[in-house]
Amino acid sequence: MNRFLLVPFYEHPADRPEAWSALVEAAPSLYGVVVNPASGAGEAPDPAFAAVAGRLRAAGVPLLGYADTAYGRRPHAEVVTDLLRHRDWYGTDGAFLDQVATAPAALAHYRRIAVAARAAGAGTLVLNHGAHPDPGYEEFADLLVTFEGPWDTYRTLDLPVAAHYCHLVYAAPPGVRPVTPVHCAVPGTGAHPWGTLPHLLEPAR
Repeated sequence: MNRFLLVPFYEHPADRPEAWSALVEAAPSLYGVVVNPASGAGEAPDPAFAAVAGRLRAAGVPLLGYADTAYGRRPHAEVVTDLLRHRDWYGTDGAFLDQVATAPAALAHYRRIAVAARAAGAGTLVLNHGAHPDPGYEEFADLLVTFEGPWDTYRTLDLPVAAHYCHLVYAAPPGVRPVTPVHCAVPGTGAHPWGTLPHLLEPAR
């Protein structure tokens, strides 16, 4: 089974039910889907997200709870609270930490978060640096997002490639496939590019 797509899809299931159904149907190709109801878990469970999370789990899709870390500025307890809520409300079995620092000075902070995430049941831990980080982060994460940005930038770069690196590319034309084994390329642009699915998963309209 080739699970090559890590999909951050930040749309409400009530607004885009057909797109969430397309994710369920694509289950065998999904490395994971990032669950992000409210730039995190929010303050209370969202029934629509809980329902679609149940469908994805039943299809065998790994679910990664989203938590913003503000490049190390967000307190440890707030990040862990987000991850625990994702687990308890949506049944996530992994974590997607966003806006992760790249410098070695923040390693201890993120190592502590990683320990807490594993203790909370995160079988898969993804760190979204958006750029190439210090190699110390490889010690405690399963996947490092070492590029996040538009296709016009991505196509000009010669980035390192490894099995545990992931590239997230937006404003991508049809047929584009990033070079890392796990990746995602979507057509979305502007301030909210992750409100679109990869071209090959977009349901017919």
